[in-house]
Amino acid sequence: MMSMYKIAVLGDRESVLGFQALGLDVHTAETVEAAKKTLHQLARDGETAIIYLTEQLAVQMQDEINRYKDEVMPAIILIPGKDGSLGIGMQNITDSVERAVGADIL
Repeated sequence: MMSMYKIAVLGDRESVLGFQALGLDVHTAETVEAAKKTLHQLARDGETAIIYLTEQLAVQMQDEINRYKDEVMPAIILIPGKDGSLGIGMQNITDSVERAVGADIL
């Protein structure tokens, strides 16, 4: 039997609730401490391949995010929250491409 990996979305209620309609595993966190706890649980469960995390929480969780940066799973991808983008997600993509290619091609 083939196991299916999950895609989770973590953020404040208003920002992430809509992702439930897409069939994603939605986790709401109204505090940074709650988000940190959920992030670690998802990372340890062995079933979650991708975690979409709102930028608003991510700015306060850099140490936790960095802990999983070089792991194959889960991939943590930053998304804009209800208040719009902080530009962090795009900067992370630019940094990753620059590391992989050796130059900023974006």
